[in-house]
Formats: sequence, structure tokens, C-alpha cells
Amino acid sequence: MAKIATGIDDRIERTGIMLVLSSPSGAGKSTIARYLQTNVDNLEVSVSMTTRQRRGSEIDGTHYHFVSAREFERDRESDALLEWAEVHGNFYGTPRDPVEKAMAEGRDMLFDIDWQGGKQLMEKARAYVVSIFILPPSMEELMARLHRRAEDSEEVIERRLANAAEEIRHWREYDYVIVNDDLERASRRAEAILRAERLRVDRRALGLGGFEEKLIGA
Repeated sequence: MAKIATGIDDRIERTGIMLVLSSPSGAGKSTIARYLQTNVDNLEVSVSMTTRQRRGSEIDGTHYHFVSAREFERDRESDALLEWAEVHGNFYGTPRDPVEKAMAEGRDMLFDIDWQGGKQLMEKARAYVVSIFILPPSMEELMARLHRRAEDSEEVIERRLANAAEEIRHWREYDYVIVNDDLERASRRAEAILRAERLRVDRRALGLGGFEEKLIGA
């Protein structure tokens, strides 16, 4: 699907958005994130740092920055991470510099992170965060998706399923919830949320003030 053409409305200055997608593993947040990256302009994906092993289909620097535990600890201790969390026995975190640079330049940032990281971002920058929690239609379907992915051992899959119940309980902390029973529909709903949030008055007040003066000749 082609990206929507931009016009005057899209060029009015506004504050950037930190779009947070969270879900239990296998519920579809990474696939929805890729859809948004492909179909929405002015959206930059935050590439997380992780200590877990790279899967065969993953590219270092594109899907994650794969680092050692020592490297992760160094960046965490030097405040180079905007948020971090331990998930399924591995560490994940968001490098601070790329996010601050993108936001300063008026670009929106997309975060594919778990509820712990989402909570930290909401605590640090609530005015800029729009959060969406992705739920699976059932635990049976979640298990099937994890097996279809065929990139984790049975032990890892069992651990992810065991943690899913606790992760799911955090949906109430988010601005929006989408049940991913159909990937295309769920992706379009996430896109609709982002596009609507971009039009909020409180995000566009400064730019609209200048546009109003030009419009009425004040």
C-alpha cells in the first residue's frame, strides 16, 4: 500500500510523538511496527540494544543492536540508555542519542518495546508518548504463532508463554489496546491511531498559531 500523500496540513509544525508498541512475544507488535515504518511518513524506528542471541533472520543494527552484557552494562551506567529492562532473561534498552536527535528535528519515533520499557518512557516523557498494547486473540493462537515463527527453542517458547500472562495484565496502563486477530486490520488501526494523534491541537498549537495569522491576515 502506498503512503498517503502529504499536503499543507502535514507541514504545519507540531511536537514529535513517541509511539510505543508493546505486547507479549508473538502477539504481532514487531510486524505491526514494520507496517507502520513502510506506510507512514516521518516515522523513525528506534533500534533497541539487546544482549540476547541474534536469530537467523535478524540483521544487527536493523532489528536490534546485539551487544555483550558488558557493553550493555557500560551504556546503562553511563546514562546512554533512555530506558532498559530485563525480559526473558535478557537485557533490552533504548539508546538515548538517536531518540533525542529525531525528536529535536520534529520526527516521530516508534518503539517496539515491552511494558517495562514503555512504563519508563511514559514516566519520563508522558506528554510525547502515545502507547498501544497489542493483545493476541487467545493463548492458543499465541502459542501457535510462536511455534510458526520457528526461530526459538522449545524452552524459550515455554518461557515466553509463561511470562505472557503477567505481560498481558499491563494493558490497562496504555492509551490504546488492539486485539490482533487479523494482522492487516490491526496494523491499519495502529496507523489510524498515529495519524489521529498527529492532529491533536495540543501537539500543533505553535504551528497552527502561525498558520492562523497567515490565514486571516492578522
